Amino acid sequence: MDLELLIGGERCAAEQSVNFTRANPLTGDVVTQAAAASGADAARAADAAANAFPAWSRTGPGERRAKLLKAADAMEARQADFIERMVEETGATPGWAGFNVTVAASILREAASLTTQVNGEVIPSNVPDNLAMGVRVPCGVVVGIAPWNAPIILGTRAIATPLACGNTVVLKASEQCPATHHLIGEVLVEAGLGDGIVNVVTNAPPQAAEVVDALIEHQAVRRINFTGSTEVGRIIAEKAARHLKPVLLELGGKAPFVVLEDADLDAAVEAAAFGAFFNQGQICMSTERLIVVDAVADAFVEKLARKAETLLAGDPKEEGNALGTLINRESGEKLNALIDDARQQGARLACGGKAEGVIMQPTVVDGVTQAMRLYGEESFGPVVALMRVKDEEDALRVANDSEYGLSAAVFSRDTARAMQFAQRIESGICHINAPTVHDEPQMPFGGVKSSGYGRFGGKAGIEEFTDLRWMTMQLGPRHYPI
Repeated sequence: MDLELLIGGERCAAEQSVNFTRANPLTGDVVTQAAAASGADAARAADAAANAFPAWSRTGPGERRAKLLKAADAMEARQADFIERMVEETGATPGWAGFNVTVAASILREAASLTTQVNGEVIPSNVPDNLAMGVRVPCGVVVGIAPWNAPIILGTRAIATPLACGNTVVLKASEQCPATHHLIGEVLVEAGLGDGIVNVVTNAPPQAAEVVDALIEHQAVRRINFTGSTEVGRIIAEKAARHLKPVLLELGGKAPFVVLEDADLDAAVEAAAFGAFFNQGQICMSTERLIVVDAVADAFVEKLARKAETLLAGDPKEEGNALGTLINRESGEKLNALIDDARQQGARLACGGKAEGVIMQPTVVDGVTQAMRLYGEESFGPVVALMRVKDEEDALRVANDSEYGLSAAVFSRDTARAMQFAQRIESGICHINAPTVHDEPQMPFGGVKSSGYGRFGGKAGIEEFTDLRWMTMQLGPRHYPI
């Protein structure tokens, strides 16, 4: 598949007609050839968005809503195309890709509903006959930088609420899935969000820093949102800070899943397996740490191992494989190193084993301690670390003993106890008797600590992608001291 840049509603070649390729992770066959943008190309995209901003920012909520709803319908109509591109580029299963389309369409519909909620308030003033207001207004050009692991969901999330708020956007596609992200732009442009309202830039990996720098530095860009690794998020935040530009960062995670001694173990096992292994554990919310009270640890590990062994990883196009592939061989090599380190220091494999290329079966590493890399490093794969703790307070200590703070879960039959425990976990998201992997378009989604700051979703998203202006109107005579 050949892709050009999508700038100003038109497909165009990169500055020097340079392309790059993306191969299928499993077969190594080239599946996408995409335009390799330069910094100048990125600036062109931002220029197009800047030119479109005055007219789009003045459109009424009804027009914005109608186009976003049309885009949601168009996205669902192209579901098969989305699935094909995502499976080929990322090694995901067709089921996960189809789920991505469903959620992304819901994100567009939720954004459409927000168009009439971009409001303000009347604020009492001490000045006689003075009408004072706080008014939310579009901020300008918004840059969305999305990852490959849930590309349709996260690519759509990066731009949907900004569009609903009256901003124009540039989506910087992931180098791992340029065709998947490009199709989001195609759908939106076809729904009437062309002429620079929505722009998509693809780039080869070596040019990523150049392209991002050009977008952040562009005078018209007013907001940047990034979903990805904490390492890259820090770089983007530092660059944006030099230009005094706000960023929304949704970064890495090391989600704790706490099982107290009174938990429903069968329910906990089902949730843990889903949270740890769905999409090969390549989700920011994936369960990475199972923190289990000693009294039930043996029974829990046995049940989870049996469950994990029923989930086969392999070619995502073959029936019977619940899991697909890792994004690349380097990911498998990292996971193998984490397993080796843990086993050398006394941990044991309850099930699974090391990656073979990009195929890795669900793996539970029992007896992980603080001395092991797997205790603190984000694995981002189908490997979950199990830590045994003596009681509830010990569980809380371990749950919070992480630089990350995105999602968390706690299982207990005593809901009041679970709620009190959840309130003490340091995370932006926490689920009681439910998995760490859960997302809905209307929810305030984001983390704390090294998992980032800011919130996607619902009214929280409106606050991120608008400016709050103080406006007054003097309705009668005003006294001045001079």
